[in-house]
Amino acid sequence: MPRRRGPSARPFARGALAALLVAAGVSHLTWGRRGYRIVVPDWATRMLRTDADAIVVASGMAEVLLGVGLVALPRERRRIGTAVAAFFVAVFPGNVHQWRTGRAAPGLRTDRARFVRLFLQLPLVAWAWWSTRR
Repeated sequence: MPRRRGPSARPFARGALAALLVAAGVSHLTWGRRGYRIVVPDWATRMLRTDADAIVVASGMAEVLLGVGLVALPRERRRIGTAVAAFFVAVFPGNVHQWRTGRAAPGLRTDRARFVRLFLQLPLVAWAWWSTRR
């Protein structure tokens, strides 16, 4: 007799990831906006030819849109999951910059917290990839 499978953990993981992205995006657009501006690397503003505030706002909007897309567009979940994973890779240099410069941001006030944050990026990428594959 074939084994019955219970409900998959992927939909729950995808929903949790969507909630995390929306919450992070809202924080970038509201209460945390000023704190996040100070950790944007100078090279990023030069490369993108804009200011730190625009980068913080754009990343916040991207997080909200990606989070909403994970829930609202189930047929596109693989593509959106790939975009989320790419987003997590794209912001990693900023996390490294923040750790190296010791700049505080909301929730990351100590060197230890900033260092530990670096190691969370790979699980975030894996979470985005795994939760959107089926």
